[in-house]
Amino acid sequence: MLNFDLHTRQAVQPVSLQPSALVVAGWTGRDEAALRHHIEELAAIGVPRPSSVPVFYRNSLLNLTQAPVVEVLGPDTSGEVEPVIVALGDRLCLAVGSDHTDRKAETQGIALSKQLCAKPIGSDLWALEDIAGHWDRLQLRSFATIDGKRVAYQDGTLSGMRPPADLIARYGSSLKTDSVMYCGTLAAIGGIRPASRFELELEDPVLGRMLRHAYDIDALPVIS
Repeated sequence: MLNFDLHTRQAVQPVSLQPSALVVAGWTGRDEAALRHHIEELAAIGVPRPSSVPVFYRNSLLNLTQAPVVEVLGPDTSGEVEPVIVALGDRLCLAVGSDHTDRKAETQGIALSKQLCAKPIGSDLWALEDIAGHWDRLQLRSFATIDGKRVAYQDGTLSGMRPPADLIARYGSSLKTDSVMYCGTLAAIGGIRPASRFELELEDPVLGRMLRHAYDIDALPVIS
């Protein structure tokens, strides 16, 4: 069960969700030529090509978490800040989350790498109808604590990413009630790397508000 505060223009309402499906969308940029170029770059270092652009990975519901600590196996994982669509009954909402991923396993298969890690999600929601008209102006950021130092890890607007209606249509016309869809991410500043803490922000400069979440990463030892 996930618990949220739903923020609308009129009020804040506590809501709960028993998720029915978890979907992680990848390669959600609008510039398909640039995406395909990046796919070839990753293929050259051993990351398998996606079957489609965008691509939709089904993930275990057990991976969804609002816990303050995420346990992972080994030192080769990292977070990715993402806007997250939550189909709350018949209403679409937006949260902020992290597609935490096992980078070592990613060379064996992207779906496998995503399945191996928890998917943190924040505890606040916006009604999608309130931000649909200015989606491109929303600002997505993350900060990572690496070797004890907090650094800017990702920063950019959603203008280069497919909006929710486009993603949902490409996924299959609609999301099931109580589904959760992670919507893609931004490039990492300075490259992808592990951290001991990950902080997420999604800012709405038009309505003057922010979604935030943070979690620590506990890397468990790998015993052979």
